[in-house]
Amino acid sequence: MRHMLMDDSLTSAEQNQVLHLAAQMREDRFLRRPFEGPKTVALLFDLPSTRTRVSFATGVAELGGHSLVIDTGASQLGRGEPIADTARILSRMNHMIVWRTSGHERLVEMAEHASVPVINALTDAGHPCQILADFATIAQRRDGLEESGPALAGRTLAYCGDGANNMAASYLIGGALAGMHVRVAAPAGWAPSAETVQRASAIAAETGGSVTVTGDPREACLGAQVIATDTWVSMGTEKDERIERALRPYEVTEELMALGDDALFLHCLPAYRGMEVAASVIDGPASAVWDEAENRLHAQKALMTFLADAASSSSTGQASTGEATIGPADTRAPGDSAHPSAPTATMEAAR
Repeated sequence: MRHMLMDDSLTSAEQNQVLHLAAQMREDRFLRRPFEGPKTVALLFDLPSTRTRVSFATGVAELGGHSLVIDTGASQLGRGEPIADTARILSRMNHMIVWRTSGHERLVEMAEHASVPVINALTDAGHPCQILADFATIAQRRDGLEESGPALAGRTLAYCGDGANNMAASYLIGGALAGMHVRVAAPAGWAPSAETVQRASAIAAETGGSVTVTGDPREACLGAQVIATDTWVSMGTEKDERIERALRPYEVTEELMALGDDALFLHCLPAYRGMEVAASVIDGPASAVWDEAENRLHAQKALMTFLADAASSSSTGQASTGEATIGPADTRAPGDSAHPSAPTATMEAAR
């Protein structure tokens, strides 16, 4: 059974395939209807959400299905029912499970016991659906599409800020998978974990990309085609002066943007103007954040279609006849990388 637990749950070719389908779905919102019936997709939320909840619920509807939105705090799962039991029950009544949770190990356990595809809608380890949307945005705004997918290989993406969080990890792993040159600028104590860098570097060695971690935001942004950041105030944490002091030099300003090569600005939102990004940047002409937010819908629809086709192919033992060409069913243990040389790793929790 195929799942989307981290960015490298897909191969490089499959990532391109999903992004290509996302571009088609942006042009034709009802191109595919894999949940016709309607089939039901369970959307579980341990954490607050706006874009993720809306984009998945809307996406399931546009794919012909029905979304069952569960705030887990009001469910037995939130009262301590074993994840394995929840996975078995949800699998008998739903065709896919989407979960936004804190501990990545919880998502992995759900996938281990589910008999339907499981999608990471954000954990402390990564945010792969957001990265697919970001890459779809880069292709839309800068590259267009090649036959096999967006022409992202060789592009340079700079991320400035908290390098130890889930977005930085997904940029490193997802960007390496796309053959991009990913640079992360973060202060000492806020850098990506060694395991994350090793995992991304192993992938980049095969795709022609590269991974750089630096303490200098100017070095990271010089010549970059994309400059991204994330909030300094993660969900579940309060505003902290220590965080502000450490990360203030990494605020994305007009001066940093000017170092890029006609750079796009990306932010997964919500944004705090005057903290991680200047208002003149996020509200300025280089900002692609609104296209980026919309592309959550199209990228996730493409991903759900990919996984639905893969599940159908696996259950019938036949190749999919849909528009998306699907690879073999995933026989890896949940959490294992689809990329053969990428080591598994437990990544640091978001701050």
